[in-house]
Amino acid sequence: MELWLEKLKSLKLLYVEDEEGIRKPMANTLAYYLKEVLEARDGEEALDIYYEQRPDIILTDLRMPRKDGLDMVKEIRKNDKKTPILMITAHTDKEYLLSAIELKIEKYLIKPIALNELLSGLRLCVSEIESGRSLFLECKNCKFDFKNRRILHEGGKETELTHKESDFLELLLRKKGMIVSYEEIELNVWKEEFMSIAALRTLVKSLRKKLPNSSIKNHSQTGYSFEV
Repeated sequence: MELWLEKLKSLKLLYVEDEEGIRKPMANTLAYYLKEVLEARDGEEALDIYYEQRPDIILTDLRMPRKDGLDMVKEIRKNDKKTPILMITAHTDKEYLLSAIELKIEKYLIKPIALNELLSGLRLCVSEIESGRSLFLECKNCKFDFKNRRILHEGGKETELTHKESDFLELLLRKKGMIVSYEEIELNVWKEEFMSIAALRTLVKSLRKKLPNSSIKNHSQTGYSFEV
């Protein structure tokens, strides 16, 4: 068994979904990989469980009655910036998610959720829990100081990054070795702006020039990854 799967076995997850026909089968699947799976039918019930049980990971649907996933996460993020959160969305929820940009969602899972996508999201959560949010992320022969938006090269040289370059590189490094989709890049880097493929390619070209050994890989029609 891979190390991250072993670590996942020691963690508690809160799963929030209003449709029982979806929630129960998914909870059974999750129970195979985690120490404990807590279930909630909506954001109100989820908050009660969250404050009482303090789960290690939260997996939540976006649209639910009483309190939806977005309002629930906003409430949690007022005092908790660290608990990894995975959000389940539909393709049509893009505009709705613009207000979620600052909430630090580890990954958006598009319905219907494939098992490999679910496991990819859980792996990110384990990585986040293990590493915390250090001020520096390792590149190849350099460090990325995301707080000050710069690359620190061996020998002391520093390279400044634009806001978009910094946000894009941080997104890739936090998901090192995984493909980050165009949709996720637009949400996290362009935010409320429209992202054209030409603009994204220009950004990548500029960033590659600033990295000593560029490991940014393009995946045709899909997105980008940072390869180790």
